[in-house]
Amino acid sequence: MKLSKRVDRLSPSMTIAISTLANELKAQGKDILSFSAGEPDFDTPQAIKDEASASLQRGETKYTAVDGTVEVKTAIKNKLKRENGLEYDLDGIMVNVGAKHSLFNIFQALVDHGDEVIVPAPYWVTYPELAKYCGAEPVIIDTDDKANFKITPKQLKDAITDKTKILILTTPSNPTGAVYSRQELEGLAEVLKDTNITIVSDEMYEKLVYDGTKFVSVASISDDMFARTITVNGLSKSVAMTGWRFGYLATADKDLQKAMKKLQSQSTSNINSMTMAASIVALDGKVDDDIENMRKEFETRRNIAFEMFNNIEGLSVQKPDGAFYLYVNIEKIEKDSLKFCEQLLEQTGVACVPGVAFGLDGYIRFSFATSLPNIKEGIDRIENYIKERA
Repeated sequence: MKLSKRVDRLSPSMTIAISTLANELKAQGKDILSFSAGEPDFDTPQAIKDEASASLQRGETKYTAVDGTVEVKTAIKNKLKRENGLEYDLDGIMVNVGAKHSLFNIFQALVDHGDEVIVPAPYWVTYPELAKYCGAEPVIIDTDDKANFKITPKQLKDAITDKTKILILTTPSNPTGAVYSRQELEGLAEVLKDTNITIVSDEMYEKLVYDGTKFVSVASISDDMFARTITVNGLSKSVAMTGWRFGYLATADKDLQKAMKKLQSQSTSNINSMTMAASIVALDGKVDDDIENMRKEFETRRNIAFEMFNNIEGLSVQKPDGAFYLYVNIEKIEKDSLKFCEQLLEQTGVACVPGVAFGLDGYIRFSFATSLPNIKEGIDRIENYIKERA
C-alpha cells in the first residue's frame, strides 16, 4: 500500500522509542534503570479512583457530549478561574484524550500548508511533528542553558514572518523545566501586539514548580494575550493520571472551539465517561494534598540529582524551576547525544533520552520521576561510565 504523504512527513517519538527499548531489555532480564519516561512513579490519588468506581456503579457508562460533560467542563472553568485567573465560557472549553489530542485538534483546525509554526528549542518532540503533519514549516528558535532555555523578545521578533500562524509556549518546559516569569511573558506579549499570531500554551506541568517559583498562565498576561492564547492542560503529570488520558483546552474563540468539536465528532467523539467523572475530583481541589506531597518529593529528588550531576567532571546542568527533568549538558564528553545514550544503555543499563530528540544536541534528558535509590544508582553508573571513557 502507498502511504499518504502527510504520514511520511512524521517521525516516530524518540522518547517513546527509548522507553520501549528499556522495557524490552528489562523484560529480557537485563539490569535496566530507565530515566526516559515522562511519567510520575506515584499512583493516582485514591479519591480519584474511588470516584471512578462510584461512577461505574451509578451506570455512567454511556456516550456523552463530544466536548465533555457539563459537570467536567464546569469543573475546568472553575479551576481556571480559581487557580489561573482565567475566565472562559463553557462553550470555549473542550475535553480531549490527553493534551496530545488537544494539540492535534488545534493544529488540524488552524494550520494549513505553507503556514509557519514557531517552536522554541529544546521542545517537546510532538510540536514540530504536528506542524509537519499539517504541511506547515516548523520555525525553530534555539536556546541553551546560558539563556535558561527561554526565548527573548528579540528572538521572537526576528522569527516572525507574514506566514507565522502559531507560537508554541511551554511553561514549565519539557524537557528543560524552565518556567517563564510574568515579566518575561510580558516582553513576548509586547512583540505579539498587532499580529494575528495564535499562542498555544502548554501548561501541563503547572503544579510541579519548585523553590517558591510562581507559575503564570500565558493567557493571564493581558486581554490581548487572553484573546490570542489557547490554554492546553491536563492531569497526566501533576495528578499522576497518565493512563486515564484526560486533557483539555480553553479558548476565547468560539468559532475555533466549534471547528475542533466538529473534528472530534468525526474522530474519537467523547473521552470515556468514567475518566471525566473521576477527573472532577482532581479539578475541584479535593486531592491538592496528594499533589503537594508529590511535588515536595520531586523537589527533593531534583535537588539531589542536580548536585550529583554537577559533581561529575565534564557534565553540567541548570537547576530546573519546574517539571521533573534535568537537561544535562554533555558537550564536553560527547556532542552526539544519540551516540552517548546508545552506548550508555548498552554498557551501563541506564536509559536517558538524547537531546537531539528535543532539537538541541549535546544534552540528555534525565527524568527524576522515579525513586531516590534508582536516581542515585543511575547517576553513579553515568559517572563511572564517563570515568571509563576518559
